[in-house]
Amino acid sequence: MPKKLGVIGGMGPEATSYFYEEVIRHTDAARDQDHIDMVILSHASMPDRTQAILSGKDEALMAEMAKDTRALTMLGAANIAIPCNTSHYFYDRIQATTPVPIIHMPRESARQAAALMGGKGRIGIMGTDGTIRAGVYHKACLEAGLTPVVPGEEAQKQVMRLIYDDIKSGLPGNPERFEYAVKDLRGSGCDMIVLACTEISVFKRGYQVPAFCLDAMDVLVKEAILRSGASYK
Repeated sequence: MPKKLGVIGGMGPEATSYFYEEVIRHTDAARDQDHIDMVILSHASMPDRTQAILSGKDEALMAEMAKDTRALTMLGAANIAIPCNTSHYFYDRIQATTPVPIIHMPRESARQAAALMGGKGRIGIMGTDGTIRAGVYHKACLEAGLTPVVPGEEAQKQVMRLIYDDIKSGLPGNPERFEYAVKDLRGSGCDMIVLACTEISVFKRGYQVPAFCLDAMDVLVKEAILRSGASYK
């Protein structure tokens, strides 16, 4: 039976819009009724996740997350997707606010990467400072048998500029910043790179990324469709 998908979005708004577009595009549907029912809360005023992690001041963030999970629970969501990688640092605490399963994007992405890499290898993580410093992907990758690798200091600065100065500012994204980080990670022996920020997923819409890059957004889209009882194409 079809199941309603709840989405806590707005982090950022363009990334949530892209997530919705991709769910529609990859749902095997011949009519409106073949698509999945979704409730999207575009919570653009959600406190910044990286700042909450780095400062340790996460009370406001958690209060807003709890409001959203309660709303989606009341609206009948059977599963919840959060198209924001950094927010998964708080996954256990967010999950504790609702009986509705929340799809763990980093965990599912690490599993997909491991399957593609034969269960071993070095995987680069391209995400926000919050995602990197909090080890959001480190645990998931280690559990999947992979060795996580982070960009060097300058490469990480370029990633943050791509995310905050470009995409979150409404710009298309500077390919040189992305390529700098890719070269850095490949130079560290990475067999694959996970695009662990949904703003980088947005950047990918207008830029052809190398085949060795796995977009966590793509993984979330597929998982959301399948858990909702639809077919993925």
